[in-house]
Amino acid sequence: MKVVIMGCGRVGAQLAALLDSDGHEVTILDVDSTSFRRLPPTFSGVALLGDGTDQEALVKAGIEETSAFVAVTQGDNRNVMAAQIAKHIFNVPRVLCRIYDPLRRDLYEDLGLEAFSPTTIFAQLLRDKLVEAAS
Repeated sequence: MKVVIMGCGRVGAQLAALLDSDGHEVTILDVDSTSFRRLPPTFSGVALLGDGTDQEALVKAGIEETSAFVAVTQGDNRNVMAAQIAKHIFNVPRVLCRIYDPLRRDLYEDLGLEAFSPTTIFAQLLRDKLVEAAS
């Protein structure tokens, strides 16, 4: 599978490393070149300096031939914009998007984006652990 990841923070770098070690073709984009230091020395994918909301940067990253796009920057707005570009302009078959605000996540899901809110996921995990411990 060919994957383009926007955002080389902790999650993006970890995801890139996992996919790369599984044998997938990974390209990771970030606007800050120092972010690439989070990638392991064994990373054999491509690290590109660029903005995933910029169509030229996405083309350079190979978006036209990719099977999946993942947006995991710190900004909900940038993630949603890039996800929409990948889905609606480049017709990427699978587009995943991190959204911190749970209320906005629901709205973006309604717009057809596959969005995940770590805020909601972690709150549910904590609740489950608390309820489990109380039983």
